[in-house]
Amino acid sequence: MWAVARRPRWIAALVLSLAIAGGFAALGQWQLARSFEAAAPRDEQTEVVVPLDDVSQPQRFVPDSATGQLVTVRADFVVGDYTVLSDRINLAAPGYWVVGHAVVPNGASLAVALGWAATTDAAAEAIRSLEQSPPDGTLTGRYLPTESPQESDFEHGVRSSMAVPELINLWTEAPAGVYGGYLILDDAPAGLELIDAPAPITEVSLNLLNVFYAVEWVIFAGFAIFLWYRLVKDAWEEENAAEAGAEATVE
Repeated sequence: MWAVARRPRWIAALVLSLAIAGGFAALGQWQLARSFEAAAPRDEQTEVVVPLDDVSQPQRFVPDSATGQLVTVRADFVVGDYTVLSDRINLAAPGYWVVGHAVVPNGASLAVALGWAATTDAAAEAIRSLEQSPPDGTLTGRYLPTESPQESDFEHGVRSSMAVPELINLWTEAPAGVYGGYLILDDAPAGLELIDAPAPITEVSLNLLNVFYAVEWVIFAGFAIFLWYRLVKDAWEEENAAEAGAEATVE
């Protein structure tokens, strides 16, 4: 059979089969690459600082595209509206967040996490400094959607969730409008440590339908080679049958 396969006709057929199989294999690889659907390379997009109003508006839900985005905004802090949140982990260490109430030029309010403190005394001391010298001006940091309210000891003023609706109830005046997310400053004021706010992780999901298509293309590539083998074998069997028939006729 291999003597038949080495004939120019079948060598040319083999080259054609390999070319077809290669095309099918390339399609399978392309289909497999499409099966991993990433939510866009947001790790690059979120690290470009943009104006806050370009990604989020007051009185609206925070869109997914704005989650974790580095933003900048001009704002002034409201004296007396600083809050301490407990049970906040920062680089594996439990501690406290100091949160402020900032107002942007359009009159809307924005919750701002200014920094982390290891103890309540350090947080209280930082608030006293902030009351005397608030970090007004241009604020830059990472923008995140509000957290869900958690069960806390509200009666004793203990809170642990960065929940914007809860913070509104603590502010001295009802805001004219409020952003649905909060800002984590990228430069902590004196007396506080920078809150660890890494870039969001790109989510990757597997599209099983595309994986199935990729497997199909691989099967087609193997079938192209098998078809060549089957045709060569058929030609060899026909020649053997013809030779056997000729010998039987002579006898």
